[in-house]
Amino acid sequence: MTTSWYPIINYDNCIECGSCINKCSHGVYDKESTKPIVIYPEGCIDHCTGCQALCPAEAIQYYGDDGSGPKTTCSCGC
Repeated sequence: MTTSWYPIINYDNCIECGSCINKCSHGVYDKESTKPIVIYPEGCIDHCTGCQALCPAEAIQYYGDDGSGPKTTCSCGC
């Protein structure tokens, strides 16, 4: 878990489908909201792009993504 990598939502593109909220098992998103709100960025796994890969609207980028690190899913399959 990290403080230098977490999702940033582009709400102009977001269609509020809930894919990212339902996928993340690390508590990063507010599960009580239909809009993906990042409430626990520290829970995001460094260079995990599991929620971005599921986003049909391409509305997720990552703070800390300078393009140099490997994009992965974490060991829990997210």
